Amino acid sequence: MPDARASAPPALRPLYAVPAPFTTLYEEIADCPRCELARTRTHTVPGSGPAPCDLMFIGEGPGQREDELGLPFVGRSGQFLDELLASIGRARTDVYVTNVVKCRPPGNRDPQPDEIAACSDYLDRQIAGVQPRVVATLGRFSMARWFPGERISQIHGRARTIDGLTIIPMYHPAAALRDGSLRAVMRQDFAQIPDLLNASPGATS
Repeated sequence: MPDARASAPPALRPLYAVPAPFTTLYEEIADCPRCELARTRTHTVPGSGPAPCDLMFIGEGPGQREDELGLPFVGRSGQFLDELLASIGRARTDVYVTNVVKCRPPGNRDPQPDEIAACSDYLDRQIAGVQPRVVATLGRFSMARWFPGERISQIHGRARTIDGLTIIPMYHPAAALRDGSLRAVMRQDFAQIPDLLNASPGATS
């Protein structure tokens, strides 16, 4: 398997740092055989960023560029995510970013329920290790973990406190790349994050 770090642009290399709480977890993910995605991946994509960390983003699944480099959100969606983070004074190196599945679904198709289930305890352990104050879900598959049966078009940007976590559902950046009108929507939703981080736990409902 090629060394993803060696082929990554220098600006991305800090994202390969593994937080101390996740050394074993990332090793487990790298060797994971739990679902069919293990047969077609180039690299696993466990996550990036510090742990603990006050702000965590959870997307859907890696795309082609992410599969090549072993990092989440480094393609076009990632560039827009970086823009959104900059708009609230944050950088990729000081937020934690992951996906509900850690391997690329072939052809960038939607992750299947059994694939999400196979990765679910990895995500549980990441949330426990990151200890975020705010979790932003990006797209409907991560949103469904806390808001099953709801529509992202109806609840995006409306934060709720669930099991002690402040969760704010958002569109996936890829949706904004497909539909330019969602760019402004995502910027408005992101603009709420600083206030959510400053709010006392349980302040939203």
